[in-house]
Amino acid sequence: MNGIALDGLREQLRGQLITPEDPEYDSARSVFNAMVDKRPAGIVRVAQVADVIAGVNFARDNGMPLAIRGGGHSAPGFGTWDDALVLDFVNRTGVRVDPEAGTARAEAGTTWADFNHATHAFGLATTGGIVGSTGVAGLTLGGGIGYLARKFGLSCDNLVSADVVTADGSFVVASEDRNEDLFWALRGGGGNFGVVTSFEFTLHPVDMVHAGIVIYGAEHTDTVAHFYRDYIATAPEEFGAFLGFHQGPPVPFLPEEWHGKPVCVVVGMWTGDAAEGPSRWQPFLDAAPVAGSMVGPMPYPALNVAFDGLNQKGMQGYWKANFLRELNDGAIGAHATFGSTVTSVNTSVHVYPIDGAVSRVGVQDTAFANRDMKFSPVIATQWVDPADNDANIAWARNYAEALAPHSERGGYINFMDSEDQQRVSDNYGPNWDRLVQIKGKYDPGNLFHVNQNIKPA
Repeated sequence: MNGIALDGLREQLRGQLITPEDPEYDSARSVFNAMVDKRPAGIVRVAQVADVIAGVNFARDNGMPLAIRGGGHSAPGFGTWDDALVLDFVNRTGVRVDPEAGTARAEAGTTWADFNHATHAFGLATTGGIVGSTGVAGLTLGGGIGYLARKFGLSCDNLVSADVVTADGSFVVASEDRNEDLFWALRGGGGNFGVVTSFEFTLHPVDMVHAGIVIYGAEHTDTVAHFYRDYIATAPEEFGAFLGFHQGPPVPFLPEEWHGKPVCVVVGMWTGDAAEGPSRWQPFLDAAPVAGSMVGPMPYPALNVAFDGLNQKGMQGYWKANFLRELNDGAIGAHATFGSTVTSVNTSVHVYPIDGAVSRVGVQDTAFANRDMKFSPVIATQWVDPADNDANIAWARNYAEALAPHSERGGYINFMDSEDQQRVSDNYGPNWDRLVQIKGKYDPGNLFHVNQNIKPA
């Protein structure tokens, strides 16, 4: 784009417009995944909704790609794009809690660490991510799996309303009784339908939880995984925990001899009667020899940021995922084989339960269709040195191929990488046709295509 055109946009903005000539351009264009190296034409650091309307109108009228950056945590790096206009919400992280109504409204740049900090002051929370630096916007629009999902449903199930700027520059509110079709699509359909500038959530009483991080040597994977599968199948919904495979992290409660070694983990929390917390975790301490553990009362926000040190911006990243209808012996065998060869201390292979409250929402009640699945696994491969890219990508692909015979065709869009675009219809299953129709209504020109894209009818 020429400077005159961008200057014209600058005059319409309250926020900052950063272009390639500006000294902060390289830092402003960077995203969480360092493998993504795009050069947008301009980056708008949004100050208010009027900036979003101006940016949407400008990109549409000038035929520019438009990228939306909320928390900036997108594994494929969809918060930037070559020659695009980027709407960056880095400065929009406000959270307004209404404790009487039991709701909170979060701006589009808010992370779950921001959100939980605000709501915890009132002893309240809603389902958020596993990592505090994950953005509220991206996680919610893709569904929203987290520790509280078995008890309270996905993040999108707790969404009350959303403020949205659509492709024609209109500002609308989406809720159960306003623009209902758009509200349906936003709950799992990703960023395909507009720019959501704020999200209103239902909150639940969650304050101190009885957290558990239990670490075993990888040689015990078969025993631990079978025990986890059987335990979670009958556990009360107040127990939310995932099964994972890592290299031993450098934490005080894990002896140094285990640091960097392959380990199997169970991590989560009990949100029921605090007096029951120790008894709810004791079975995992007895299931197999424990290399290290931390079990006890903890503020919910503290557990949410426990792994942030291993998930820092600027690493190389490549992800793979499918849904599991069951954690069968074949899937456990694949995890036992590949989980013992995790490539870096920053890599996380997690198996999240999505039963309980998640499964009580109908398959077609929201855009998130995979309500009859039991688990959502992810292979989140992360590493520091670009020289290791080929080896890490190959490892993740081989791991995914080993799991494929035991998996469903679709996967969770928040765990998809940039090469997974051809799978997008499988990810939405029976909701695909309706999503295509709604896309055609709200974004007929596919302005919002820098995402796991749903093309309009």
